[in-house]
Amino acid sequence: MASTPTSAQPSSCALQRTLRKLSSCLGTGQNRTCQEPLYVLSLDRYMRDANFAVFFQGSIQASDSLYDATLTDGDCKIRVSIEPRLNHLIVKNHLRCGSTLKNVEFFVEENLEEGRTDILVTNLELDQQSDQDAGLRALSGITVKSLPWWTGVEPSPLPLRARRATYLPLWNDHDFSGEVWRDRPPDDTNERTASRSPVSLSDVRQRFLTDGSRIRGDIRVRILQKSRLMHYGKAEQNCLCPYKAEMQVADASASVSVILWNSMCVEWHRRLHPGMVLRLSRFRVRESFSHRTGQQPEPDIEISLNSSHPSAIISIVSPVSPEWRLPGVPHDFCKGTDLQRSPHGNICDVVGLVVFVGRPECILQKEGKMNNFRWIQLEDGTSEQPIMVKLFSTSQPDVQSTIQPMAVFVCTRLQLVKESSQFYYLTNTQYTQVYCTGTGCPLAIPYKGIRPFRQFLQWLDQTDEGDVMSRSVVGGYFIYPPPPASLRIFMEERKAHPGLVSGQELKVLCGRLQYRESKRLCVQCTIGAVEYHHQDDGHMSFLSTPPAAPSTPGLPAEPQQRTRSPRAQKRPNPITAGTPRKRLFLPSSDPEEISDSELSLFDSALEFLIGDEKDTDTPGNDDESDSDSYITAHTSPACSFGLSQAAMETVPRRFCFPRRHVQASATALQPGSFHKLLPHEELESFSPAAFYKGHYTLQLRALSDGVVLNALFLPASLQTNHWRPLPSPHTNTWESILSHGGFSPQAPPPSPADLMAIKSQLVNQKFVCVLEACPLGRNRLELVLSRAFPLQS
Repeated sequence: MASTPTSAQPSSCALQRTLRKLSSCLGTGQNRTCQEPLYVLSLDRYMRDANFAVFFQGSIQASDSLYDATLTDGDCKIRVSIEPRLNHLIVKNHLRCGSTLKNVEFFVEENLEEGRTDILVTNLELDQQSDQDAGLRALSGITVKSLPWWTGVEPSPLPLRARRATYLPLWNDHDFSGEVWRDRPPDDTNERTASRSPVSLSDVRQRFLTDGSRIRGDIRVRILQKSRLMHYGKAEQNCLCPYKAEMQVADASASVSVILWNSMCVEWHRRLHPGMVLRLSRFRVRESFSHRTGQQPEPDIEISLNSSHPSAIISIVSPVSPEWRLPGVPHDFCKGTDLQRSPHGNICDVVGLVVFVGRPECILQKEGKMNNFRWIQLEDGTSEQPIMVKLFSTSQPDVQSTIQPMAVFVCTRLQLVKESSQFYYLTNTQYTQVYCTGTGCPLAIPYKGIRPFRQFLQWLDQTDEGDVMSRSVVGGYFIYPPPPASLRIFMEERKAHPGLVSGQELKVLCGRLQYRESKRLCVQCTIGAVEYHHQDDGHMSFLSTPPAAPSTPGLPAEPQQRTRSPRAQKRPNPITAGTPRKRLFLPSSDPEEISDSELSLFDSALEFLIGDEKDTDTPGNDDESDSDSYITAHTSPACSFGLSQAAMETVPRRFCFPRRHVQASATALQPGSFHKLLPHEELESFSPAAFYKGHYTLQLRALSDGVVLNALFLPASLQTNHWRPLPSPHTNTWESILSHGGFSPQAPPPSPADLMAIKSQLVNQKFVCVLEACPLGRNRLELVLSRAFPLQS
């Protein structure tokens, strides 16, 4: 029988008043709208199954993901499913944890098979009048976890509208999510199981390849490598727990692949680590996947561990008898200098000191699978060029979410991507694992005796911590490798990608992007206006006319052939006509400082060894011509596309060691749980990086259809520690700066005043603009101009 609401909630409970009448006529499928504000406490994603059409008639073409949510009115809470037609609000981060909702329409029906009441949200409105933190303030005096459920009974922790045993993370398909994946104490049932006679892997392989039979007995093996989780679920399938994970194990005789299937992943994936020794029994042997698919010519086997038919037994063995002669975990550490000489595709391990942690971004992979990545920059003292790591999910969300500067970072089984001798980076393989100080991650591999690690520790002991701290950066816009400075080379590298798009096509393509999904787009434009936004002591001020500054040494004189004719100078520009923009102030905080005595890099590395505003605007010069208004005048935001100034996620931040955990959370993707939610502008409480002095906003007009775009330009310079300019020198004219994405490395960078003084170089010029688009949520689209190649007239 379906649960009915209790009378434990106060009479003011909006959810009780809305749903009481519906609960008295369950089975008739009626709708009721709650007009009072509701708040989102959690959002959980899962994959639909073959019964989707039964639950959601008319939504056959919706995405493969379904969402459950927990809502509250402040008096009680309710668990609901979200109509798939509303999914787009979630994937674009409009509907998110902490959102304030109004006019929420509920559809209530009785689920006789499960014996419960199912509630579906069929429509809702996002409260646009409330600010981003209205939900946090409304619930600030309430212990959310103690709020009663509207039925008086806690709902099932499983997905509501599909037969799935677990939820998926909101923003990728490779991590785990939910309490069912928490670490548990070892199940002593397996420990009490009587061990059988041991058999070697070579005997198991030989018997199976000879006659297809298997030997009964236990195998004792060491884990050499562990893969990330693989979610193989499909919308048309009803598999309860569609996961698998692969491990490479070995004994004294041979090595083999071991596959954890389905619920065995939930039970064991988080508990098993490279270096551990296992006793395995009641396993299945079959032909290896690589041989079945033709990837490996020689026949081989793999071992499957299933929860049934038969039910595999896994035991962690400690201590380990030396008589077993198990091999050690292999390693191949590469230093920064080694990477310069290594070939493309080389697999290696790295250790380094983190100096930059990028913001997480999302990517859609094959078959619609979601993943996210972030850039990590390391130093190891062997090379002037830092080690760049493009780190995707390794099914270690607790570790990856807390990676921070000043930490010792070890990453195994990375692959070198080396498309040029100047720019290369490391990225994941199937078996990549991350170990980092300050994250509490277990480490079963003894690094103490490894020579590259000892050499790194010696360098670390001599490192100036204050210098590293001053250069450490968190978050902000970042791309790597940087695009080339030649249009011809750039277009050749993009042969497999779409070419130029119109302004309207760009808007459509950006509209399809999900939250934090980045995409590179190219459009032919003219530049209609340039603005400089100056960062001073944490305050952002708009400078239509930059303050007077001494001429920068080495700055070229403005070319005469770029000046406009007198007639053109006097002609008003209808696109940019308007009033100058008012100064804008953003909140700031005092610089976060920490003395050397409060942090020791060498001590933190031991985790691996011992085991377990002031107005700056000035009046314009009298001798400036009408072309100044052409370049700096403001166009109404309603007529343009893209942010007109940098969002807080765009600005790189100075690393704050005392508040490092808050900073990591503020930089992360939108959480799906209320207890992880931070105030909207928490990120702005951290000071911008020391090198960040401001940014330019360029107003672009597409040549094809006249669409006006706002593009941010953050020029690279030698002062940007984590983002250096291209090594090729140039003349620091506007054209060369835009085509190189930054200033010349062999000359002092021109000041904003100097650049605004030669702004007429951009007049009547046509460019191929390379834009990096990234939706930041809450209807904010970041468009960053990474390159602008001038076209010859």
